[in-house]
This record gives sequence, structure tokens and C-alpha cells, in this order.
Amino acid sequence: MTGSESSNTVIENQSEAVSTQVQPQGRKPRTALWIGAAVVCVVIALVIYSGIRSRGEAESVLARATRESAIPSVTVVHPTTGSAAQEIALPGNTEAFTDTPIYARTSGYLKKWYFDIGAHVTQGQLLAEIQTPELDQQLEQAQAELKNAQANLQIAQITAARWKHLLETDSVSKQETDQAVSDLSSKQAIVASNEANVRRLQQMQSYERIYAPFDGVITARNTDIGALIGAGDNSVPKELFHMASIHTLRVFIPVPEVYVDAVRNGEKVNLTLDEFPGQTFTGTLVRNSDAIDPTSRTLNVEVDVDNPKGKLLPGAYTFVHLKVPATLGAVTVPSNTLLFRAEGLRVGVVRDGKVQLTPVTIGHDYGNTVEITSGLNSQDAVVVDPSDSLEDGAKVQIATAAPKGPAQ
Repeated sequence: MTGSESSNTVIENQSEAVSTQVQPQGRKPRTALWIGAAVVCVVIALVIYSGIRSRGEAESVLARATRESAIPSVTVVHPTTGSAAQEIALPGNTEAFTDTPIYARTSGYLKKWYFDIGAHVTQGQLLAEIQTPELDQQLEQAQAELKNAQANLQIAQITAARWKHLLETDSVSKQETDQAVSDLSSKQAIVASNEANVRRLQQMQSYERIYAPFDGVITARNTDIGALIGAGDNSVPKELFHMASIHTLRVFIPVPEVYVDAVRNGEKVNLTLDEFPGQTFTGTLVRNSDAIDPTSRTLNVEVDVDNPKGKLLPGAYTFVHLKVPATLGAVTVPSNTLLFRAEGLRVGVVRDGKVQLTPVTIGHDYGNTVEITSGLNSQDAVVVDPSDSLEDGAKVQIATAAPKGPAQ
């Protein structure tokens, strides 16, 4: 090989080497460009996907919110188990256990009185004296007539005995003896009559002194010294005193027919009076009329209250607190849960997201709450303040659960 050929070979080899080294440097920028474009596309795709997804989720949330907002929200309350014993206050007036007017039994003039209103007296204590001059004269006359009759009787007894003795010797006739015996019987009857008249006048004279018929207090005095007392058949009697026994007071109360079962003779009850705020007095149900008044539909019940210190006064206005026992198996709900429908009383009970209009029966109405004797249990969720347009089977959602209503 010549020198020129060797030179050409060397030059070609160097050219190939140069071209080999220059070719990779031209491809490298083009590959980076493609990678950057791919990354941008991925980012753009992610942004588009994220936007589409967030929009879909927003639409789903909006649709769900729209559906939920279309379902009405209700507040519910759970019934209170059982029914508290109810206490009803019935008005009445205190009355003296024994209350009586005192009249004179004999006519005359009031000589003296010993006690005025408010005085506490005991049985048999002298209250007043009446002066009866006419009665005294009548008694003296009757006693004189009695003595005359007794003298005549004595003569008749002697005569009859004598005629009977003479009859035995036939000295007198049987007719004459019978007349003497008959006259004796007549005189005996006259004496008996005069004795009875004397006893009557003596009894009338004993009424000159007026005594207290029982332990009690004088509530009225309607006479004074020198007043004319008329006690005859043709005169209108005038009340001299009025007495009341206040160691025990009576209170008569009208118990409504619906609460008659709560009346138990011998049961203790509480009494309150406006003049004694914060104080209670204990009484006893002693008896009742055992009959409903057809006019008022009530049962007349008597309550006796011990009053040893006389703190309570007759005629006072009082309230008797009568306890009504709880109804077995009943529950209590607020009054604003009731629905009055044409088919009857209903309450809305939420079960499985739907309202069921359940018929119920009311036992007692306590005002803010009512006693339900059938139709509900303590686990039911009862709608509070239900709408009049609420329908059976309507879908609802529970907003909040109100606390259980207290039994009244």
C-alpha cells in the first residue's frame, strides 16, 4: 500500500469515528422533548380526571343533599315508662264536727249569761239562767192541787176500807160498798194526774238553767240580760247561743266520678289552706256517700281533721290533696305529640325512617303531659309537634331527640 492510500484510510477511519461520536449528541435533545411532552400530557390528564371526578362527586353530593332536603326532619321524644301517681286538689270548707244552735225550752226573761263568743266551755257548764215567774206560780198551784188530791185520796181510802168491813156483817149494801171503792179509784187517778202535772212543771222549771250540751266553743250569742224568751207553741223560738265542737273538723269534698276508685275509707290525705302557706295538715277519709250525684257527677266524701289546739277554724276554705294511683302499664308523653284525626286520636311513631300513625288511648290528662294507657311503649320514637298534613307511611328523618317528658 502506498503512502497516499494509507493516508486516505486513516482519514476515513477518523471521519467514521467523528460521525459516531456526533450522532448520539443529536438524538439526546429529541428524547428529552418526548419525555417532557409525555409528562405534560399525564399532568393534563390527571387534572382533567380530577376535575371530572370532583364535579361528579359534587353532583352526587348535591343530588344526595337534594334528596335529603326533600325528606322532612322531625323531633322525637321517647315516652316515660309508667305513670306517676297523680295528686288532685279538691276544694272544700271546714266544718265543726258538731254544730248546733241552743234554744230556751221555757218562757221568761234572761236573768244572766256567763259566756260570750269565743269562750271554750265543757259539757254541762252553765251558760245562762232564765227567770220564769209565771212558771213558778203554775208549779206552786200544781203542788197545792196535788196536796188537795192526796187529802181526798186519804179520805177515800178510809171510807172504802170501812165500807168493805161493814159489808162483811151485812151492815151496808153491796152497791154502797162499790161506790166507795169506785170513789177511791177516782181519787187515786186524780192524785196521779196532779203528780204528773207537778213533774212536768218541775221539768220546765229545770230549763231555767241552760247548760252546754258538749265540749266546744261559743260562736254566737244572740241574747242579753232582760230579753224576753219565748218558748211557747205559738211563738217563734229564738236562738240564744250557737256552739261548735272544733276538736275535730269535717271537710266535705266532691270527688269527680273518674277518680272514685281512688277513694279509700281510712286513707290519710293532706290539706292546705291559704292562711297557712307552706303548711300541710293531715286528715282521714272516714266515709263517703256510696252514690254518685247525678247532677254534678261527683261522690260526696267526708274528711275528718284532728284539731286539738284549735288552730283551724270552722268555715275556712281548704284544698284536700287526693292521690290517684298510677295506671299499670301506662306511659307518659307530652301533650304536643297528639294528633286529632277524624278516625280518632293518633300519635306519629318513627319506625325504619317512616312515620306510623298509631292509635292511642288517654288515661289521665295532666296538662303538659298525658297518660297513655295503650298504643305506646317506652322504646317508641314519638314525633313532637307533628304537622296536620303528616301522613301514615311518610318518610322522615330524625333531627334531634328531645328528652323524655316528665310524668306529672
